[in-house]
Amino acid sequence: MYMLKRDKKEDEEGGGNPFHNMEKSSVLQEARTFNDTPINTRKCCHILTKVLYLINQGEHIGTTEATEAFFAMTKLFQSKDITLRRMVYLCIKEMSKIAEDVIIVTSSLTKDMTGKEDLFRAPAIRALCTITDTSMLQGVERYLKQAIVDKAHSVSSAALTSALHLSKTSNEVVKRWVNEAQEAVNSDSVMVQYHALGLLYHIRKSDRLAVTKMVSKFTRHSLKSPYAYCLLIRIACKLLQEEDAGTDSPMFDFIESCLRHKSEMVIYEAAHAIVNMKHTSAKELTPAVSVLQLFCSSPKPTLRFAAVRTLNKVAMKHPSAVTACNLDLENLITDVNRSIATLAITTLLKTGSEGSVDRLMKQISSFMSEISDEFKVVVVEAVRSICTKFPRKHSVMMNFLSSMLREEGGFEYKKSVVDTLINTVEDNPEAKDAGLAHLCEYIEDCEHTILHTRILHLLGREGPRTPNPAKYIRFIYNRVILENAAVRAAAVTALAKFGAHCEELLPSVLVLLQRSLLDTDDEVRDRATFYLEVLKQRQKSLNSAYILNGLQVSIVGLERALHNYTMEPSETPFDMKSVPLATQPMTEQKATPGGVAAGETPSTKPSDKAAASRQDIYAEQLASVPELAALGPLFKSSNLPVELTESETEYVVRCVKHIFADYVVFQFDCTNTLNDQLLQNVTVHVEPSEGFAIMKYVPAPSLPYNTPGTTYTCVQLPDDPTQVTGNFTCTLKFLVKDCDPTTGEPDDEGYEDEYVLEDVELSVSDHVQKVIKPNFGASWEEVGPDNELEDTYSLSSMKTLEEAVKNIIHFMGMQPCERSDKVPEGKSSHTLYLAGVYRGGHDILVRAKLALSDGVTMQITVRSSDMHAAEVIATAVG
Repeated sequence: MYMLKRDKKEDEEGGGNPFHNMEKSSVLQEARTFNDTPINTRKCCHILTKVLYLINQGEHIGTTEATEAFFAMTKLFQSKDITLRRMVYLCIKEMSKIAEDVIIVTSSLTKDMTGKEDLFRAPAIRALCTITDTSMLQGVERYLKQAIVDKAHSVSSAALTSALHLSKTSNEVVKRWVNEAQEAVNSDSVMVQYHALGLLYHIRKSDRLAVTKMVSKFTRHSLKSPYAYCLLIRIACKLLQEEDAGTDSPMFDFIESCLRHKSEMVIYEAAHAIVNMKHTSAKELTPAVSVLQLFCSSPKPTLRFAAVRTLNKVAMKHPSAVTACNLDLENLITDVNRSIATLAITTLLKTGSEGSVDRLMKQISSFMSEISDEFKVVVVEAVRSICTKFPRKHSVMMNFLSSMLREEGGFEYKKSVVDTLINTVEDNPEAKDAGLAHLCEYIEDCEHTILHTRILHLLGREGPRTPNPAKYIRFIYNRVILENAAVRAAAVTALAKFGAHCEELLPSVLVLLQRSLLDTDDEVRDRATFYLEVLKQRQKSLNSAYILNGLQVSIVGLERALHNYTMEPSETPFDMKSVPLATQPMTEQKATPGGVAAGETPSTKPSDKAAASRQDIYAEQLASVPELAALGPLFKSSNLPVELTESETEYVVRCVKHIFADYVVFQFDCTNTLNDQLLQNVTVHVEPSEGFAIMKYVPAPSLPYNTPGTTYTCVQLPDDPTQVTGNFTCTLKFLVKDCDPTTGEPDDEGYEDEYVLEDVELSVSDHVQKVIKPNFGASWEEVGPDNELEDTYSLSSMKTLEEAVKNIIHFMGMQPCERSDKVPEGKSSHTLYLAGVYRGGHDILVRAKLALSDGVTMQITVRSSDMHAAEVIATAVG
């Protein structure tokens, strides 16, 4: 391409964009120059460059304009100038998407493709394949197959890469070129070999056996191309992942053998592959870590960077495996490339001892201002892991993070620092005062509303429980005066929490809230008015319910309940207990073999419902079944389906438990994996425990091959309110009709059949919904001692407090509060706080005092708004 001359002044200024402020209309006008005779090659090259620039800058060129320019450009085939011809090929590729009748140049491109000029042949092939569709491909197929095995390496590579692109639209045609691709793999050119292997894999990728054979073949016959080896390693990794194979697989042996390859590229690819495998242990990582250790002392910056970045990733899961590299990483701390130095220090922070933390933090502080935000976030992540690993070093970490907050930086960087400070404050009681002080200082000069509100929320939750809560009021009230509406609203809520928790601060808080009654924003005024009225009542129960803990209902469920209430006028006041509690939003699930994915509902929902929780989706689904519509509001659905069959059996059945006030509905998601059978009138018959009664079965009308269907069984709960657990024997019953596997046409006659399933268990946790109580003490006082029960149990099978805490939480299905699920190191006693809502909307709180001796002894105290709920939970362990 011809270089454009720049004047001296432009060179002194560091250059500029010669196409700045270029107009599309003037460029298209200039394109008429292509029709001039003789052709001015230099000028035409310049115009084609402008056209390419416009297209790649996203400039919209109309179809008519593009077609006119394209046809004018075809005149340039008369020139034999190599540079101009190659520019024409580039323009054909780019304009083929916007111009019409581009196939007009097919004959010219075919002529160049089969000509003697190698410099024309390769780009002509690429341009031709861009404008060719399936119907035209057969006309040039013979030439393309010849080009794949051409002696000119550039031509062969062009044909192979074009074949890869063509396979997206004409896969069946490209599959016929497998023999030529196989021959091209034996080429002396490293790029031809790489492209040929890529095409072979693409042709065979849908046949796992063929891919396995291909990899086995090439692992035995050494390839010359390091690029091909890298591709082969990636294919082998994918096969290992799909087969869920271990390190005893021949594929893993091949990847490990590549660690001894002569090419650094292949060695790194193999090490990177081993490090990123799911099931590798620290021992299996050793050879990969060893070669990465050698790369740490390489004179090439790219290798040093790749090695230290990969070691940094290994240190997250297997810090002990990286300890052997500590000396090499120490040497990289002074590396001239600050990115390498940063990664080296953060890796050392993850693998080093407590004594080395101060020195490393001092070294990294010296050049924090020289590295980009991306690497600053890496440093912050390392600091977060250090705060967890060495809690006693919190003061050093806090000071370091505070200095980072004062530096310039983007949102993601600041967010990572604030997140780390908040995590440290929540996890380490000793760091609370220092952490809150640093965050208070930061919000005085914070630019981001989201971070402002997060910090104010934390201050409202943690500040009132510090030894001197009054010192935070000034920082919070400054936000009411100085900030935008969203921050002012968050500050008002934080102030109210101080007033609700600290009686001595209540008069001052009331005065400050009074000033917000005239705020310009509705939300701020409404919050201030609401909190003022609640606080003036001076009732702990009101403070706990409406300020310190608040509502935790499903927004979608609340909307539905209010809509139903307004549709059916009633003199009865609206009952908040009829609203489902907030649960986790639905997350995307990958499909599993045999139909519906684990944890997924069989029905699909529109995108505007994506934020709804799993329970909201189930509630809507159950309400649409006429036989179940009158059961009342859904209280809880089990988080994950229970597998009642093996995934490889002829019928796959999963069960989801839906709990209502007086009923439990078992939802059975069934899949028929036999292609020669059609199942009809499918039900799951249940033999209930004593006291439970079967109310109705809702059958799945038809269950074709590999199409999920759902059947329901409704069971009434026992009259005795304390009888909540049971075991249910399940049998799948259906009418079988044999059918043709190819057409799916069933026989007219069928026969009854049944299939025994695993039992379904109903446990205490099924009747309890988790709720978060940010202030457990206030909730404990709010519920009161009226329905309090206490008992002592010996948990002899538990050997540690951590094990006991984990099992109690799982068994009761309640939410741990005040971070009591984490047992401090070296403690022989611990108090666990749990909160939940029992079926029927009754609050339930548990205080479990645990002591470790020969086993674990537990003294449990239960408070609830309902005596029966308290009795169920208190006796559950026994």
